[in-house]
Amino acid sequence: MSKLESIDVQTGTHLEFVDITGAVKDFVGCSGVNDGICLVYTPHTTAGITINENADPAVTADMSAFLKKKYPHESYFTHMEGNTPSHIMSSLFSASETLIIQNGRLLLGRWQGIYFCEFDGPRNRKVYLKVVSG
Repeated sequence: MSKLESIDVQTGTHLEFVDITGAVKDFVGCSGVNDGICLVYTPHTTAGITINENADPAVTADMSAFLKKKYPHESYFTHMEGNTPSHIMSSLFSASETLIIQNGRLLLGRWQGIYFCEFDGPRNRKVYLKVVSG
């Protein structure tokens, strides 16, 4: 058994982390899959998916500050759209994460959350969720 769904994510700033954990948990809960995997994927070349701490918002604020400092928009980039740092960050973070479903629930650590990573916003984005029973 497998099930596919998409969720829309509206971002409001150029670089931001949007917590989508609740939406992914809801999808898994409604899927009827007791044991399997859940793939969280975004089809955008200037965005990503990551798992990190979601208990303290300072974590994503610090990550954003680090990325802005480490990957600034520089004049030597030749990509005509001017968003080369966004493409670099997307490649470093990855477009997907795979999570284990056990007993009908995502197997996440106590402090872990799932984030959509916007590197070229604000934009309307899409995230695909696919569960497969094991």
